[in-house]
Amino acid sequence: MKDLTPDRASLDAIEIASRDEIGALQLERMKWSLMHAYENVPHYRKAFDDKGVHPGDLKTLSDLAKFPFTVKQDLRANYPFGMFAVPRDRIARIHASSGTTGKPTVVGYTKKDIDTWATVVARSMRASGTKPGDIVHISYGYGLFTGGLGAHYGAEKLGCTVVPVSGGMTERQVTLIEDFKPSTIMVTPSYMLAILDQFRAQGVDPASSSLDVGIFGAEPWTNAMRSEIEQAFDMHAVDIYGLSEVMGPGVANECVETKDGLHIWEDHFYPEIIDPETGEVLPDGEMGELVFTSLTKEAFPIIRYRTRDLTRLLPGTARSMRRMEKVTGRSDDMIILRGVNVFPTQIEEQIVKVGGLAPHFQIELVKKDRMDAMIVHAEATADNASEEERKQSAAELAHHIKSVVGVSAKIDVKDPGAIERSLGKAVRVVDNRNKS
Repeated sequence: MKDLTPDRASLDAIEIASRDEIGALQLERMKWSLMHAYENVPHYRKAFDDKGVHPGDLKTLSDLAKFPFTVKQDLRANYPFGMFAVPRDRIARIHASSGTTGKPTVVGYTKKDIDTWATVVARSMRASGTKPGDIVHISYGYGLFTGGLGAHYGAEKLGCTVVPVSGGMTERQVTLIEDFKPSTIMVTPSYMLAILDQFRAQGVDPASSSLDVGIFGAEPWTNAMRSEIEQAFDMHAVDIYGLSEVMGPGVANECVETKDGLHIWEDHFYPEIIDPETGEVLPDGEMGELVFTSLTKEAFPIIRYRTRDLTRLLPGTARSMRRMEKVTGRSDDMIILRGVNVFPTQIEEQIVKVGGLAPHFQIELVKKDRMDAMIVHAEATADNASEEERKQSAAELAHHIKSVVGVSAKIDVKDPGAIERSLGKAVRVVDNRNKS
């Protein structure tokens, strides 16, 4: 792989500023953000008043713990525009979630917000090893989902040539990569595996492609998956993090020279880690739920938003800003199976250990004799053809899951290509426990 370490002279000054300088800027911006939310969003005024706090009570960054949390239900309760802090005619763009579990969460952006978003995505791409003038192939979905347009505006801000492919038509994706020769691809990691499959199906060596860096986000993925993609394509695979409620992609990103966690762009987003059960703020280094407060957003300020993502905060390395570990799972998609907490990423880590299994999988939860049970649907590789070989792979995977994760699972090894490919976020868990 190429050395893509960016020139330090190209970095924003705040990326390598002292912690004192970063903290002073955060305090100034946090005071503004709290007051902006309080004065312009009825929900925040009531929430602050109900808790007996006022923006003027913030004297230090640690005082943020006095303020109430915001949760997704608050956003849905104020659907569609109740959380906006500027008049509707100042809203330049609206994005929204899919709303599959209720009303969609709607977020808005002023022109300044869009420029800020483009700036942090451009910073993320530069940290990933992308340079001005590079061709960037964007396979994130466009539309109300923030991935495609967030990546697009960031790539343009950095000065790149953008190929706005979006998701789907995987065969065409490979053709365009071969013909246009982009150096960077931005895509969900699960869909990158589908693209890898298509390279091989077309008889094209992925290592011969022009791709030097892949920027993967929108779903948790493991270092084992990173290794597989990097080895197959001879490229760097880096993690980007974001969520629409906080901004979109570009809240944090790995640096290509270290790949040791995602540096949070703390000049725009203030992170906390809390105990998911008690809400207590935990010190850096402890595992818990990630909470964000926006520092510069005009249209849609967000105060102490509970992301449900589980991680921990660590000191900066390649940048001065703190890092978050790769997300291990979400506190609301955690599977509790007979008293054991299980995350899809844990299952994925065991699958990639087993020869003869592809990295595509889906977890099905069922009832068996009135007890919860787990079936892991895995996929055989093309060279794992015999029934005996597949039984051996299934037994090995069941052993790894039992010994490492601590639960028993039935393993169903399917034919290559049998598990449905996702064009966006992979559906890793199907809960059929309440079906007759």
